[in-house]
Amino acid sequence: MSEYGEYVSLEAQDGVGVIRIDRPKMNPLDKGIQEGLAQAAIDAGADDSIAAVIVYGGERVFAAGADIKEMESLGYTDMVGRATRLQECFAAVSNIPKPTVAAIAGYALGGGCELAMTCDFRIAASDAKLGQPEILLGIIPGAGGTQRLARLVGPAKAKDIIFTGRFVDAQEALEIGLVDELAEPGHVLEAARAKMAPFVDGPAYALRAAKTAIDRGLEVDLHTGLAIESMQFAGLFATRDREIGMKSFIKNGPGKAAFEGR
Repeated sequence: MSEYGEYVSLEAQDGVGVIRIDRPKMNPLDKGIQEGLAQAAIDAGADDSIAAVIVYGGERVFAAGADIKEMESLGYTDMVGRATRLQECFAAVSNIPKPTVAAIAGYALGGGCELAMTCDFRIAASDAKLGQPEILLGIIPGAGGTQRLARLVGPAKAKDIIFTGRFVDAQEALEIGLVDELAEPGHVLEAARAKMAPFVDGPAYALRAAKTAIDRGLEVDLHTGLAIESMQFAGLFATRDREIGMKSFIKNGPGKAAFEGR
């Protein structure tokens, strides 16, 4: 068993970390997997050899939701504390201070869809299905689905998907902005690696600052968001990469800087 539990792993290759869920058959996200994901996300964020992160469930299924058998016997008092921790585990993924992408094959339903939405980008196989079917169980999404989905696709479309519990095919998901790119079945991990590759040698602190400014800015009013942006912008003038980028631009034009990640 790894430090992330039996079903979660973190592996790095060529500057890209892959957080993998592997619990046959459908990658149900039980408590152990939730905690494993949180720890893997923290470690990926702290590892300087990792510049970008992929969240992946294999080429058969991303994650088909929570472990309903685990949840079925729980009552209100059981979930009062657990609901908060569930969101904290998923927030750990969204808080990775590096570019992230969900590589979605098969089904990303319920908690699986919510996990995918914690990433900066989503690439789905052309035959993938996404959705928030919790309403069919008499509950609602509890790991961020009502909030992240509405921010991605707008409130009316989010209500349609959540109220009905219907599955969203990959093409519709692309059209409404739930996913950003489609890949051939069997090639989502390859496509995700290609998506993350340009960030491996990028200006790490500028990428972190951009992610912070966008994500935190969406949580507040425009005036406060601009103040967040200003602080992040000014702070980058203390980095080596800012010096490298500007000197390279003056000497060689844009896009030729060899950043050092510091």
